[in-house]
Amino acid sequence: MRPVSVMILVAQVSFLLLVPVVFPPTSLAQDIVLPPPQTEGGLGLFAALKKRSSVSGAAISPAEVTLEELSTVLWAASGLNRGQTGWTVPMAEGLAPYVRVFVAGPGGVWLYDWADHKLVEISKDNVKAGIAAQAFVAKAWYSLIFVSDKKTAAGLGPGAPAADDFIQVLTGAMTQDVYLAAAALGLGARYIHSMKIDRIREVLSLEPEDYPVALMVLSR
Repeated sequence: MRPVSVMILVAQVSFLLLVPVVFPPTSLAQDIVLPPPQTEGGLGLFAALKKRSSVSGAAISPAEVTLEELSTVLWAASGLNRGQTGWTVPMAEGLAPYVRVFVAGPGGVWLYDWADHKLVEISKDNVKAGIAAQAFVAKAWYSLIFVSDKKTAAGLGPGAPAADDFIQVLTGAMTQDVYLAAAALGLGARYIHSMKIDRIREVLSLEPEDYPVALMVLSR
């Protein structure tokens, strides 16, 4: 090989070593397909009603709540229980759920996708410490954030009562189902009134017309 060719080859190799290698971008989203919810056996309805209660802040444990348990609680809150338009809670006019459930856990924040029964990742941040006034909220393994979905609620039509009324009623049914499912599973649940609305809006990137309706903690 002639000296000039060797010099050109060395120059080419040196250039390649200096140029950073760029790999094709990959999705960093960590969606979670939930295991099937428990729909049979377990504690009976009246026994669950007898056990239904709000866990005290002092009794909240940092121990893990399993995905199987979370799956059952989310399904109880707004899951399909008959066909593709039948839910565990009453929906006005047979609409899709017009209250969404976000899950804040130690590994991030997710939106519950009731249609595919999975968690869609919103953030990888642990935001539990900043979404409520009470310090014990950060200790619970999960926080469930109930948020209005005005676009879906608009399907009620101009002649229907205010969408906000339906949203409030639906949230009441959903949170009570969380209480009953938690009681049946031996978990602790608590409705949290002192939400930090602005912080929740920020971490969930909510649309201006939507708002946090309720917050619950779910713990061992």
